[in-house]
Amino acid sequence: MKTRTKTSNFLPEGTKQVEMTVDGQQLKFTNLDKIYWPDEKITKGDMLNYYAAIAPYILPYLKDRPQSLNRNPDGIKAKGFYQKDVDGKVADWIETFPYDSESTGETIDFLVCKDKATLLYMANLGCIELNPWHSRIAKPDNPDYCLIDLDPDKNAFDEVIETALMVKDVLDKIGTTSYVKTSGSSGMHILIPLGAKYSFEQSRLLAELIVGIVQARLPALTSTERSPAKRKGKIYLDYLQNRQVQTMAVAYSLRPKPGATVSAPLAWEEVKSGLKMTDFTIRNMTDRVAEKGDLLKGLLGKGIDLKKVLKKLEELDG
Repeated sequence: MKTRTKTSNFLPEGTKQVEMTVDGQQLKFTNLDKIYWPDEKITKGDMLNYYAAIAPYILPYLKDRPQSLNRNPDGIKAKGFYQKDVDGKVADWIETFPYDSESTGETIDFLVCKDKATLLYMANLGCIELNPWHSRIAKPDNPDYCLIDLDPDKNAFDEVIETALMVKDVLDKIGTTSYVKTSGSSGMHILIPLGAKYSFEQSRLLAELIVGIVQARLPALTSTERSPAKRKGKIYLDYLQNRQVQTMAVAYSLRPKPGATVSAPLAWEEVKSGLKMTDFTIRNMTDRVAEKGDLLKGLLGKGIDLKKVLKKLEELDG
């Protein structure tokens, strides 16, 4: 795949700090020369340039969604931290969404991404990775998609690919539209459009039924055991991510991993032996989307007919 030395510049070159107006908001970008990926010599400024360039593609999957902030302000080799409650800790123009936590009884004010300004504001906080909810603030109880997360132990990526193709085979047999992307770390995410018509419980049940069939077909390779100790050497078929407040690295998100890898949407035809996580990085993703467009387009459409899909799953399992 064609590579680039850096993404197109949004920020002025050679500056450590700059103020700019984005979407009518005055943003201050700081520590732009800070090295975020030491081995690759990629800076915070490079990261901001990437998110500015990829904004038209990533924003549909961030817009109007509460965000769990995964912050690495000192780069990938320093300890990062998660931040959910941003009450009183962000600029006044940032929109927030109140969520009443059942576990703590407290209200958590999540940052809501609205536009390019919010995206770059998060990036300037050190959010290398972007983690939105599966639902939007207009319908917080109704996810836009069902997620099947393939989470390997120490498996070769070709085994993850084999598992993804088995999931695809099951979904094809029941006539279900699906989309796939790399996680940007070690696994893959398979997404089924729901159209914000169903509950998180229904989404979780759908994923559980699908992975149950996949696990029965690949018993030596996969597991649905939650305990890592009970699934050593196997790929975890994680269906439990289909819960409110749970997040995943969004499509086109960078990951705080060596190589500055990206969670890359794929065409199913690309999911084959030899594919590597490192094929998709900060250095080539903007060229890739310029060539291929948004391979997840349709994910946020009307979604499946769950009743019909469940009936077909029952017939297939039977």
